[in-house]
Amino acid sequence: MSSEIQDSHTQYFNDVNTRVWANGRHVVRCVRVIQETWDVKTFCFNAEQSVMFFFKPGQFVTLELDIEGEQVMRSYTISSSPSVPYSFSITVKRVPGGRVSNWLHDNLKVQDELAVHGPVGNFNCIDFPDEKVLFLSGGVGVTPVMSMARWYFDTNADVDMVFVHSARSPKDIIFERELWHMSSRVPNFALHVICERTEIGHAWPGYRGYLDQSKLDMIVPDFLTRRIFCCGPTPYMRAVRELLKANGYDMSRYHEESFGATPDQITQDALEQAEIAVKEAEEIKDADMYTVEFLSSGMSIQATPGETVHAAASRLGLNIPKACGVGICGTCKVMKTSGEVEMQHNGGITDEDIEEGYILSCCSIPRTNVSVES
Repeated sequence: MSSEIQDSHTQYFNDVNTRVWANGRHVVRCVRVIQETWDVKTFCFNAEQSVMFFFKPGQFVTLELDIEGEQVMRSYTISSSPSVPYSFSITVKRVPGGRVSNWLHDNLKVQDELAVHGPVGNFNCIDFPDEKVLFLSGGVGVTPVMSMARWYFDTNADVDMVFVHSARSPKDIIFERELWHMSSRVPNFALHVICERTEIGHAWPGYRGYLDQSKLDMIVPDFLTRRIFCCGPTPYMRAVRELLKANGYDMSRYHEESFGATPDQITQDALEQAEIAVKEAEEIKDADMYTVEFLSSGMSIQATPGETVHAAASRLGLNIPKACGVGICGTCKVMKTSGEVEMQHNGGITDEDIEEGYILSCCSIPRTNVSVES
């Protein structure tokens, strides 16, 4: 090999090995679309220049999409494992009336580019290690725990895993072949699948119905001694919590994925509070209000008591991207250059980002005059 070619290859691999994913906004390209089941697809992404996509298994990203000329943000769990470092995947189920999920199914194709924000999320197996774990999932809620299981499997982790997945029917079992493959390859991965129902002409030798006390006792009799990671539809997770509490389980060892669209009631309450704050603004003394300065635009405004930085920006007509509105997705992150805020987030920002001066504008309330780069 000539020295010129060798130098070129050396430079290429140096570039590959030194670029690491960090929480923020990134443009990625769809490189593969996999049909997992009749209504579930996996979308795989790479960066324009090779990046090591390391994240904590169980975390999520927020997609920034243009749908019919409108910017739409939506969060999805990363279903792949950081043990496959130069790409990442999300797995999406088509749902009736689902604006974003259905748009992805119908429109996103190989070579398309989009922006993602993240990765973020407190629901992960890195921050909560244990020697014995129980993964409980329902439907497409399998995605974060699949990422965790893949990570443990690929890294030959000395972790005793029991994986219990609930599906509507045998044709709805997401990642079925890979799950059975993992179960067949290592002794520390026990797989159990429960199908709510079966269809005529389809044989199913496994458990039927729903996860209940009797099935839990049969499948994993030592569940009280295991750390539990759970994700699925809200009724599923509620039933799991009630089941565990009835057995005296130590709920400090229970973790569940809870991000998603902001509940309508939370959204309505936030709107009503903002309207009240604006109406009362004229009656509040200047001493009780703090100035929020947006450096990039050169604009500033007085925030009313209890008003977030994001709400103050909105009153000025400034658009800070936001998806969840409750400090989960991390989309509204901005750099705070001065002042103090009270930030009550839900895992959408890392400790490292906070130390650097970043805040989530949707859940940060000024406690002094504040300046942000926005």
